[in-house]
Amino acid sequence: MTGGYPVAVRAAGSGDTVLLLHGIGGAAESFRPQLDGGLAGTYRLLAWDAPGYGDSPDPPPGTPPETVMDRLADAALAVLDGTPAHVVGVSWGGVVATRMALRRPDLLRSLVLADSTRGSGRTPEGRAGMARRVEELAELGAGEFAARRAGRLVAPDAPAPVRARVEAIMAGVRPAGYALAAASMAATDHSADLARIGVPTLVVVGEHDVVTGVEEARALAAAIPGAGFALVPGAGHAANQEQPAEFDRIVGGFLAGVRTGVSR
Repeated sequence: MTGGYPVAVRAAGSGDTVLLLHGIGGAAESFRPQLDGGLAGTYRLLAWDAPGYGDSPDPPPGTPPETVMDRLADAALAVLDGTPAHVVGVSWGGVVATRMALRRPDLLRSLVLADSTRGSGRTPEGRAGMARRVEELAELGAGEFAARRAGRLVAPDAPAPVRARVEAIMAGVRPAGYALAAASMAATDHSADLARIGVPTLVVVGEHDVVTGVEEARALAAAIPGAGFALVPGAGHAANQEQPAEFDRIVGGFLAGVRTGVSR
């Protein structure tokens, strides 16, 4: 039980702990390239299935939307069991990671925000978009929902197997988990809080990301004191899955810099 939500966690590798938080259409499986790849050779990777995703049970209904992001952040913090760790959040996972850094900076050795955002609550369009996506999932079912959305998550020239893998993972989303994630996003705008983040931070984004986008990533980096910024060439929104070697090189270099004190 973590932060009131029981969650499943996949582990790989050894060394300093890196917590991996997936996006709203993902799961721990979204980090398979990292769990099986270079980062696991240097770090102890923990990839969670957020509440209502993957092997984690559905969250109980009735949580007030304005408290969901705090509860998710606390659940992710509880996975660390009091041990400071690097945290890598992708898309929605990056918003959860941002809230973690705001609530318990003492437990974050560093923060990586990949293809992420300040929160969908920043604009009326963003809030409405979250509600609309929950409705579409309910109407279409996860398989058709994923088939319609997966193409936007990858670069235009992404290989078919990569797109198929991203689509297959999204096809596994469940209504309860997705609705909780969407509610947390719709209720969140971190714009006024980013200046309080004091941990070493890197913002990463795929150069072809049309979901959260390069402009939003640059806004994140500009608002967080001392944050670095990096583009992942040839990648869309699912950068860690599309270009895992380059993603791992960028993130691994940043984490190594944090360890030696030269990351900022």
